[in-house]
Amino acid sequence: MASGYNDDIHGEDLSSLEDPQSEVLETHSGTYVFPEVLYHLKLEYSSESLYATHEGEELVGGELVMVPTRYGKDLAKVMGRVRVPIGIKPDDVVAVDRKATEHDLTRIAEFREKEAHAFSVFREKVAQHRLDMKLIATHYLLDEPKILFFFSAENRVDFRELVKDLVSIFKMRIELRQIGVRDESRITGGLGVCGRSYCCHSVTDKLKPVSIRMAKDQNLSLNSLKISGQCGRLLCCLAYEHEWYSEERKTLPNEGIRLHYDDSNFRVAEVNPLTRMIRLQGEDGRVLEIPSSRMVRVDGKWRVQ
Repeated sequence: MASGYNDDIHGEDLSSLEDPQSEVLETHSGTYVFPEVLYHLKLEYSSESLYATHEGEELVGGELVMVPTRYGKDLAKVMGRVRVPIGIKPDDVVAVDRKATEHDLTRIAEFREKEAHAFSVFREKVAQHRLDMKLIATHYLLDEPKILFFFSAENRVDFRELVKDLVSIFKMRIELRQIGVRDESRITGGLGVCGRSYCCHSVTDKLKPVSIRMAKDQNLSLNSLKISGQCGRLLCCLAYEHEWYSEERKTLPNEGIRLHYDDSNFRVAEVNPLTRMIRLQGEDGRVLEIPSSRMVRVDGKWRVQ
């Protein structure tokens, strides 16, 4: 039974791979009461998830609907019905205003061309002002005269003069949004090391924050190249099975504990929750691999049957 820790890069600082505290999403505790009919919506330009109710005929996956967003009223795509939303409270649920009309769809097509032009203008003005900014996406709101510019930057950027230039050119409200590395991957999309689309882009943007502890609990290599995604942060999928690993480990001995067996002292060298096999390393040089069913806890101490 090979140990995942053999590939560790000793001394490597992995703290930068974890999500900052400000990015931690608060997930519901299961005590909240959500509407019986709830829809999962997605803002296609930013891949942000929304949850909404709708009075009237049932919404079908793939339809576009007008809803209030944090940027203003805009169109969102219906992804389908949900029973348990992720990472929100009931107060975060919005109400669908109406379904998209043919006129809305025509305007969207027109805005796509304008967004391409706005993208070029923004980059040109950034170069003129010599600002260290990377433009990620541009979006025209459908229900009000407003353009959103999503950008990334290593540090805070004073873009007041840039905004003045953009307002003078487009003659409408301008909103610049500085986003993080996870947000950039969510918006642009791409393929992960698994060969599938990024979780944050194709599943939901409200995934649990990921920590190094999750990798350790799953016996994964603590090699940053193996446990981080294209965004440079820990793989989102580390959070998927963490709860299962945490519960399983409660029924198994911890690595490092010592016990006496077969006239020798042994140390638990590795615990594999998936196979439920335990590796014991003895002071006499022996290495034993036994099923967890042979391990029992008596008076708070683990023993081998």
